[in-house]
Amino acid sequence: MVRVRWPIIIGLLSVFLIASIIYLSQVEHTRGEKRISLQPSLTEPVSPPQQTDRLRIAVGAIISPAKSLTFYEDIFDYIGEKLGRGVEMVQRKTYAEVNFLLKERRIDAAFVCSRPYVEGHRNFGMELLCVPVCFGKTEYCSYFIVHKDSTIRLLEDLRGKLFAFSDPLSNTGTLIPTYTLAKMGETPESFFRKYIFTYSHDNSIRSVAEKFVDSAAVDSLIWEYLNIKEPELTAQTKIIRKSAFCAIPPVVVSPDIAPELKERLRSAFLNMHNDPRGRKILKRVLIDRFTVIEDSAYDSIRQMEAFMKDFRPQK
Repeated sequence: MVRVRWPIIIGLLSVFLIASIIYLSQVEHTRGEKRISLQPSLTEPVSPPQQTDRLRIAVGAIISPAKSLTFYEDIFDYIGEKLGRGVEMVQRKTYAEVNFLLKERRIDAAFVCSRPYVEGHRNFGMELLCVPVCFGKTEYCSYFIVHKDSTIRLLEDLRGKLFAFSDPLSNTGTLIPTYTLAKMGETPESFFRKYIFTYSHDNSIRSVAEKFVDSAAVDSLIWEYLNIKEPELTAQTKIIRKSAFCAIPPVVVSPDIAPELKERLRSAFLNMHNDPRGRKILKRVLIDRFTVIEDSAYDSIRQMEAFMKDFRPQK
């Protein structure tokens, strides 16, 4: 009589079950008209987009992936419909990764932060396509926030505290706060007890609201957006300082994009507010409309970068 090796049989059944789940999830992922790419590695082969392919539009890590989907999905659907092409939303954890994809022509366009635009324009000719008008402005600033119950009132009170930056390339989430400290003769290392990177502004806001950190510097647009959409979250924070205004995060394209596609994309964005459906989508995400601005609008960021390049902290 042959003994039944139950551990082996159970192990084989488990392997079969796991393989089946993976297969079915891959099949499900391919269904539907729209694809959302969350590839974790830039080493995966991605061919340059062709004219007959889907539009590939990346979203910088201004807000976390789940909120990015909620915020951008309808915009991408609308743009794809106007251009008669499907749209693939490409998300990456860092701004540097999105810049890399644009440089390598692996995507057609991107929503990026202001500072990554400045760097991409300088390094490989990243081009402005258009910018959103939010709350009547094409500018935004950095909010320094603390918990609502915190005794911290001034920037100087943050000395020795735990602070949250967003992305290393972020304008409002990193450059402005480090520039502000540099004007005081300080660095994050000399001023804060410790600091972390959260890689999205809503994560920074939540970190303060949940008292994981003492303070954070966040994008004013994201804080104001969440103040309307999730007031229970921002109600746990308070603003202790607002920076000077800078040019708003833009929609950008690679310098190698086909001129016709570039103009069609720009036209689709610029005319959204003239279309009833487009206007409804914009209202939902608190964008008035899209417009164009000059590259020189970002010179204040270049000036901060130049200052930081020459900055030497006090001994």
